[in-house]
Amino acid sequence: MGADSAELREIRKKLRAAARPESAPVLKSFFKTGPGQYGEGDQFLGVKVPDTRRIVRESDPLEESDIVSLLRSPIHEERLLALLILVRRYERGDAAAREAVVKLFLAEACFVNNWDLVDTSAPYILGPWLLDRDRSILEKMAKSQVLWDRRIAILATFAFIRANDFAWTLKLSEMLLGDDHDLMHKAVGWMLREVGNRDEMALRGFLDRHVSKMPRTMLRYAIEKLPPTERKSWLGRPRA
Repeated sequence: MGADSAELREIRKKLRAAARPESAPVLKSFFKTGPGQYGEGDQFLGVKVPDTRRIVRESDPLEESDIVSLLRSPIHEERLLALLILVRRYERGDAAAREAVVKLFLAEACFVNNWDLVDTSAPYILGPWLLDRDRSILEKMAKSQVLWDRRIAILATFAFIRANDFAWTLKLSEMLLGDDHDLMHKAVGWMLREVGNRDEMALRGFLDRHVSKMPRTMLRYAIEKLPPTERKSWLGRPRA
């Protein structure tokens, strides 16, 4: 890509002004950036999320190419900033603007590569877009070998859950029962819990069918809001 625009240089300057370098090592540890870990090699400035969100409000002059530059950055906070900008533009945009945001999000999804980046974007961009559209892309992403694609798929269904539409959350959760990554166990369990917050019978039906195959972490997340005696009962069910 070409040289940064003046607007992008100014945004980057503000992001660095908000940095607390002493926080960077803590963030590197928290987001598992060591060799072989899921965030291997990720770089941090040490900017707190509320400070990043404040900078988003000053991002309106940025062109799409500027946002892509941020999203392709090796610096975690720049990628987060790019995604928060896209969420803002999706929420404020007309149909054409929203379509452009979704296309960019999907085209650059390989840079949505940590759990916080997925969680702050997929439920607010891809999920709402698919509310009244063909959702088959989620099935494809749920089958991906890329951890973050799978997390995008299940987190996108949060938008459906908010609309009291649980079918795709339950469908993808069933597909992901055998996922071997702890971050997926947590994500699926979280989405099942959100279903249960709105329809306990839907959650119980899923548990009845699949509790013996659910990873322990997924199950614990899913039943967190159920009564204590019921949680104990589910946890005591025989395991496959």
